[in-house]
Amino acid sequence: MDTIHIPQLTRAPQQTEVINFSELVPGLETLTPVQGQLKVTHQGSYLDVSARAETIVTLMCHRCLQQYNYRLSIAPSELIWLDETTEQVEPVLLDRDIAPEDLIETLPPKGYFDPTTWLYEQLCLEIPQRQLCDPDCKGIEITTTDTTVPTIDRRWASLETFKDQLRN
Repeated sequence: MDTIHIPQLTRAPQQTEVINFSELVPGLETLTPVQGQLKVTHQGSYLDVSARAETIVTLMCHRCLQQYNYRLSIAPSELIWLDETTEQVEPVLLDRDIAPEDLIETLPPKGYFDPTTWLYEQLCLEIPQRQLCDPDCKGIEITTTDTTVPTIDRRWASLETFKDQLRN
């Protein structure tokens, strides 16, 4: 998707641009192209951005380490304020308190809006933090035949070999 020059958006019908898309989003590994619609409306002092999009991503279960496909479907909406002072770069001080009004997304009124970057950020925010292939996933099952030998998880086997080498 091409970037949108914000002043040109004011000349669009109803100051709105609607983009239908079906494409791969750079930086996001998906099995299918991201499909959907993005709507950007210039409201004078802010942009009203909303979208509907979906794709399929491959995730790894945090319990059993198996890969599984996950349908990622989003319908975000955001207000992006237009502010002249946005272009002024201020050094970030880590020990500085941040006011709640500084946590608002802003763009310069004569700048550009990048729908691809915005869509990428929204999709990444929707990827689940707890990735489970099934809510009832039992995890990696460990089977042993000899109860006198301590069980070693196969994932730690190479570390056990290294430990044995250090002993010798």
